[in-house]
Amino acid sequence: MTQTVRITDHAILKYLERAHGLDVDAVRRHMSGLAATAVELGAIAVTIESVKLRLHAGVCVTVLKPSWPAIRPERTE
Repeated sequence: MTQTVRITDHAILKYLERAHGLDVDAVRRHMSGLAATAVELGAIAVTIESVKLRLHAGVCVTVLKPSWPAIRPERTE
């Protein structure tokens, strides 16, 4: 019987970095440069390169599809 192994996002990132040579710091610098003006202007999100970067207090906290809202709609009960 084959058991399914759960793989964390951290493990995937480290795999790409160590097994395939992904330069994570270069990606971080690239994204930071793309988001810098939006952060300076106080934006909550910026759409660049076909994705939306969600920003909070000068930090890119997630990456969304461009059609997704930058903030979650309020839940109604």
